[in-house]
Amino acid sequence: MARQQTIKHPVSVTGKGLHSGKPVQMCLKPAPSDTGIVFRRVDLEPPVDIRVDARKIEPAPLCTLLVDHDVKVATIEHLMAALATLEIDNIIVELDAAEVPVMDGSSAPLIFILESAGIRRQQLSRHVIEVKKPVRVEDGDCYAELLPSKELRFTISIDFEHPAIASTSQSIDFIYSPMAFIKEVSRARTFGFLKDLKKLHKQGLALGGGLDNAVGLDDKKVMNPEGLRYSDEFVKHKLLDAVGDLYVAGPILGHYQAHKPSHRLNNQLIQKLLRSYSAWRETS
Repeated sequence: MARQQTIKHPVSVTGKGLHSGKPVQMCLKPAPSDTGIVFRRVDLEPPVDIRVDARKIEPAPLCTLLVDHDVKVATIEHLMAALATLEIDNIIVELDAAEVPVMDGSSAPLIFILESAGIRRQQLSRHVIEVKKPVRVEDGDCYAELLPSKELRFTISIDFEHPAIASTSQSIDFIYSPMAFIKEVSRARTFGFLKDLKKLHKQGLALGGGLDNAVGLDDKKVMNPEGLRYSDEFVKHKLLDAVGDLYVAGPILGHYQAHKPSHRLNNQLIQKLLRSYSAWRETS
């Protein structure tokens, strides 16, 4: 029987918001069993807690957005992927801004920070969602679905015509394990196109984006001097995002399949699964 986990000691880090471009201080703190993952906005008076819940995810461009009434926390997906990887069920995430720091655009620094805090096993068992029947959502030629499976598995394809992406593998079939994710996926960075930057800035997005926290692409090539971290870094970042997006519902046992997935499509899939009571069961 798998047990719930939290971290042993508080740990803090300072970074900047990918979209706001503003400095963010984040403090991660241990939490009792069955607390869940709670974001605490300490910049508000009084501070406001938002417990992660799939029903509190709202559509947002280019990130996963957690909303409770008029209080928001943006860009939670990379931290959620790190928490999923280390199987952390209970934690308080204190932020002095409305966005999680982007770090280097991947989950690797966040996994390192959590590991430095130590992992503590707790007494109560984990609540795992086991997929029993297929659930699927579509948007044009994009889709995402969850199928029954004895293992957590991700099969993802993307379809970009950009020459730097088209020259890499745009599909992946990944049988998930924490160690495999850390080694083969966790360092995959978010990516963006130079031609879209002015438009995004006008929308108040990607104001903190740069080659230190994303893979940048001009019309022909990768702009980062160091190149790619993985030969298939683009599709692996989509996998990283999916791991984080699914974890808003907690641990899941099933086979995630998607073509051209997005944060919005992932959240629609999770919400549809949770509404389809015959499609899943809770196990421990």
